[in-house]
Amino acid sequence: MFSLLQILLLVIGVAKFFIFAHFIMSWLMAFNVLNARQQFVQQVWMGLSRLLEPLYGPIRRVLPSMGGLDLAPLVALLAIYALEIVLRNNAAAFL
Repeated sequence: MFSLLQILLLVIGVAKFFIFAHFIMSWLMAFNVLNARQQFVQQVWMGLSRLLEPLYGPIRRVLPSMGGLDLAPLVALLAIYALEIVLRNNAAAFL
């Protein structure tokens, strides 16, 4: 059962990595550090967007419009960290 906890924490870690990568990449593209017209950059961006849109979509529907500011990644990260805290605090249930 402890293996299940480790697998869940691994999935949470990968999700956090993808969200951070998407967030950093969006800023690098906004400040023209990364050229969005390059094929590799475009493929990575579209891949991350497709992976994270099912997570961001419901959050964006609930959050009010903030103009050009997208708070969905921040809310998703907070939810993921909260889930990780709950799993770690209840690790005894997995033993």
